[in-house]
Amino acid sequence: QVQLVESGGGLVQAGGSLRLSCAASGRTFSSYAMAWFRRAPGKEREFVATISAGGGGTTYADSVKGRFTISRDNSKNTVHLEMNSLKPEDTAVYYCAAGAYRRTVERGYDYWGQGTQVTVSS
Repeated sequence: QVQLVESGGGLVQAGGSLRLSCAASGRTFSSYAMAWFRRAPGKEREFVATISAGGGGTTYADSVKGRFTISRDNSKNTVHLEMNSLKPEDTAVYYCAAGAYRRTVERGYDYWGQGTQVTVSS
């Protein structure tokens, strides 16, 4: 199993950037696909990005393509989400997740962090 802790959230103006980090405990991190999901107030949690266990494959939601980049460093048990050109609609709690396969649906992931708040002002 793996425990996940997100960090790096905060307040930023529209057009700005933030870099989220997810720190994983345990020695099995490199065996999992990782993903970022987000949940805006009053909305369902939605897929943002995912990366394969080895880091060679990525998938992004259409809403963030070209603006967000997911990456991982298995030697440090970390995954990151670089967010650029942020928009007010990106405001949400962002969650890190781990699962056996690189999928774009919430039920595809077994372990979740507590989330970190990202607020984009306009």
